[in-house]
Amino acid sequence: MKQTFITGGNIVDVEAGTVLTGSSILVEDGLIKEVGALQVPEGAEVIDLKGATVLPGLFNCHTHMNLAPVANPTYTETDAQVTMFSLEQLKMHIQSGVTFIRDVGGIHYIDVDIRDEAKAGKILAPDMQVSGKCICMTGGHGWSMGREADGPDDCRKAAREQLKAGADWVKVMATGGVMTKGVEPGSPQLGEDELRAAIEEAHKVGAKTCTHAQGMTGIKNALRAGVDSIEHGFFMDDWCFDYMKEHGVYYVPTLAAVHWIVVKGTEAGIPDYVVRKAENAVEAHLDTFRRAHEAGVKIALGTDAGTPFNSHAMTAYEMVLMVKAGMTPMEAIRTGTINAAELCSVEDSLGSIAPGKKAHLAVFAENPVENIEAALNCVMTIKNGEVVYRA
Repeated sequence: MKQTFITGGNIVDVEAGTVLTGSSILVEDGLIKEVGALQVPEGAEVIDLKGATVLPGLFNCHTHMNLAPVANPTYTETDAQVTMFSLEQLKMHIQSGVTFIRDVGGIHYIDVDIRDEAKAGKILAPDMQVSGKCICMTGGHGWSMGREADGPDDCRKAAREQLKAGADWVKVMATGGVMTKGVEPGSPQLGEDELRAAIEEAHKVGAKTCTHAQGMTGIKNALRAGVDSIEHGFFMDDWCFDYMKEHGVYYVPTLAAVHWIVVKGTEAGIPDYVVRKAENAVEAHLDTFRRAHEAGVKIALGTDAGTPFNSHAMTAYEMVLMVKAGMTPMEAIRTGTINAAELCSVEDSLGSIAPGKKAHLAVFAENPVENIEAALNCVMTIKNGEVVYRA
């Protein structure tokens, strides 16, 4: 039995919404044994945090590990190239305190293979759930890397293909999007019957579903079809919020994706049609986020890492944007910890610092509860009780 004694830090209890001082964490064989005013067990390895603040390991529930955050992606890299930069980007997540990702759109099932290697302990990476190829209509948003499908029967088959390949989630494309030329974020794409067919197949085997959905018609189609999480959600009304609360549907807003496109603009090489669509959506997106939060919709953190200038090293910046849009720092931290764990159905083992859970921890030089920008300075990441990154 290996024991690790983590002491000298401020421990953020995301479930109680408090910060514990003068407490320590005892880890046995990768699991948290006790939290509190403890004595060092004989023979335990001691990690002294020297006044730093420790959070549960962060989640990013909307990543694209197979995409590099370049200005104008071409999707022309070889599988070997995609694999190599994916592994580097996963290290960036670890170095920023992220110990769990949900990847929602890979290339040629490289995401599935990487997940399996990570699970086997062969590579340094966060724990992860993956979705294989997104399911989109022919010529629809995501067609360049997704599985094009038309009609309920083809969508059903497409979902079965992703599950056969090993996907944990099935992702469906309910609307157009910012990055695909010739489509608009507000326009519906896969219809309600097509979405329902794919979603039913996932639910049959206990898998969850998420949808790229930016316009309101497509969002409502996906909600009625039974989806488990809405990604992006630029335009939503009170009906959407009420439905999501009643049915436990999560919202993953990905504020960072539009933010970086608008901030960087065409001057940085982003295509003008991408910038135009982002600029047209940014204020509505922020307004929807504020109203969803006020309405009590469940929100989980995701950044859409892999879109232009949206780095895999910047998960915590999503929390900064959330606080600027009206959340308290603790509320934003919860979106990237316990809320995200619940979305991914791993709340029994992750998402908070509590006995029985995995010792996945993120350590910051200062306290993000007092200043959310402190979450941008991760100085140590601990996974299964082992230090996997130290600044």
